[in-house]
This record gives sequence, C-alpha cells and structure tokens, in this order.
Amino acid sequence: MSIDAVLSIWIIPMLKDFRPLDRSSDTVLRERLQTGFLGLIAFALLLFMLVQARFILVALAIAIILFSLTSDAIHAISTRLRVPNWLATTLALIAIALGLLWVATTIMAQVNEIVFLAITYAERAQTMLPDLIERLGPEAQERIMLVLTGLNITGWIRALAGQASGVLQGSVLVILFVGFMFAERSWFPLKIERLTGDHRKAADVRRMISTIMHRVNRYLVVKTGVSAVTAFLVWLIFRAAGLDLAVAVAILTFVLNFIPAIGSIIATAIATILTFVLTGDTTLTVVICLGITGVQFAIGNVLDPMLLGQTLRLSSFGIILSLAFWGLVWGIPGTFLAVPIMVALMIVCAQIPWLRPVAVMLSREGLPDDETDGGAPALEASTTPPRS
Repeated sequence: MSIDAVLSIWIIPMLKDFRPLDRSSDTVLRERLQTGFLGLIAFALLLFMLVQARFILVALAIAIILFSLTSDAIHAISTRLRVPNWLATTLALIAIALGLLWVATTIMAQVNEIVFLAITYAERAQTMLPDLIERLGPEAQERIMLVLTGLNITGWIRALAGQASGVLQGSVLVILFVGFMFAERSWFPLKIERLTGDHRKAADVRRMISTIMHRVNRYLVVKTGVSAVTAFLVWLIFRAAGLDLAVAVAILTFVLNFIPAIGSIIATAIATILTFVLTGDTTLTVVICLGITGVQFAIGNVLDPMLLGQTLRLSSFGIILSLAFWGLVWGIPGTFLAVPIMVALMIVCAQIPWLRPVAVMLSREGLPDDETDGGAPALEASTTPPRS
C-alpha cells in the first residue's frame, strides 16, 4: 500500500476527527477563563460600591429590617384589634421615628459623658497603670508599655464622637426609607409578579421573602429581649458597686450582644477596663469581671440557645466569616447586620439549584430548608393593599 493511500484512508480522517475537538476544548477553556475574570472584576466592582456607599446601604438595610418587623406588628394589630390598616401603619411610623430619634439622642448623650469622663480620669489612669504593670514582671511591662505607646486614645475618642453625630443623620435617613417603603407596600406583589412573569414563580419568590422575614424577625426579637436582660443585669452590677457610667456600659452591652461570638467578650472586657479606671481597685475589678462574665455565660449558653433553638440554622464558622467580611466592608454596623444578611443569603441560595451547595455550606447541619417557618402569611399580610 502506498503512502498516499495510507494518508487518504487513515491519517486524514483521524486529523479531521481530532481538530474540532481541540478547537472546542480551547474554546471552552477560553470561555471559562473569560467568565472567571469577568466574575472577579464584577466582585471587585461590587466590593468597591459596597464600601463607597456604605452609609446609604447600611441605612437601607436597617430600614428593610424595621419595615419587616413593623409589617408583622401592623398585621397583628389590624387583625386582632380590628384597627384600620392606615391607622396602624401611621402609628408604626410615628413609633419608629420617635424610637430612632430617642436612640440617637441617647447615644450622643452617653458618648459626650464618656468623652468628659475620659478626660477627667486620664490622669488617674496614667498614675494607676505603672503600679499595675510592675506586678506583672519586667517582660510583661515592656510589652504592655509598647502596646500602650502605640494606642491613639485621643483619635479613638474623636472617632467615637464623629460616629455618634452620624447616628442622628442615619436615623433620619432610615425614617425616610421606611416611610417610602410603607407608601409602596401595596405594589410589592404586583412588582414581583411582573418581574418574574409567572404567577407560580412570583408565589415562590414571595414565600422565600416571607421565610427570610420570619427568621430574621424572630432572631431580632429574641436577641433584643436577651440583650435587654443582659444589659439590665450589668447595670445592676455597676449600680451596686456605686460606679459611674452604669447606663453607658449597659447600653454598650446591649448593642454589642447583637454581635455573635465576640460581642459579649468585647463588652465584658470594656466593662472590666472601665471598672479599673474608675476605681483603681484590683479586687473590685476582678469581682465585677467575674460577675459580668457569669451573666454573659449563663445567658449566652442557656437562655439564648433555648429561645432561639433552630431558628437560624447557620454554621458557626460561616457566622465568623460573615462577621469578618461585613466588618471589613461596613465597619461596626456591618457586624450587626452580618447575621441577617447571612440568613437571607442562605435562603436565596437554597432556592437556586446551582447555588444550593453554598446554602448547604452556610447551614449548620447541611439543611438550609425549614418547612416549619410558616412565613408566607406574614409576607402576604405585609404586602396587601391597605384597607381603611
């Protein structure tokens, strides 16, 4: 058999078969690389927008949470007490506005008191610290002095005062957001149905939003009650010891307890440091530290899990990652919003087939779905047109 015959019978058909496969594999690889690079660029742009617009986005997130909470309350008031929907909505908006303004003014007043006392007790702290450091040994003394010299206490106080003044501006913005949300509440179901283009898909979307609202609302209500009890007990401890800043420490404890895992630790550490600065008594500082630690441990490990149960169904490691990410992006407000955002992300990913593995990883036991939420009526009630 000649070489031309071999080429025509065997080689050329094999080349025809292999070349398209090589081209298609190169095309697929190129498309995947392009998709990956575009995904990275999109994530970078999204992260940039989240950081740059964090003031508005944080206010919007808080407004959505308040809208969700008050929608359930309005539905309960209008159905059980037979109050007109428009009246219940108006009363809810007035309560939100007064509550946010009261919180903003209270925070500003406590920050001003902390700044004033910080200046007053600055000299006392400088005289007490060397006596405390000498008891720890020369090596610990050098390390502690190195850390203290790098601290910019004045800058922290100025930053705290600046953030306190921004709380009032944020409160006004949140009130405006919530007001306009209630004004357009009756159109939400129609918008969802027109966005999806299918009645069944719209019902699924409403059910998903209702599940998010139900879980987040229950978490926030329970967490608010638990944090209030903890703050009250800490206030009692400070008042029993006759210390200043009892109200400020209680408010700080209440706020920080919304940060999972690390919030109670930070609140206890701050309360202990303030006790030592205010009194200079090591024994009293240890006693108060043990008392606050006992309160935080008992409530955080007994009362909190008993009331929350399986409401969140979130992975502990996922919560830490969410705290780290949103803390870097939005700062302190991001740590408070990390858990509600993670709940919403897990539920949304659970409804999308190609994102369901993400929901499984974010859930505690690999079961992101919970059929016992029963949140659909809450959404329908919160999105029905107001009746007079």
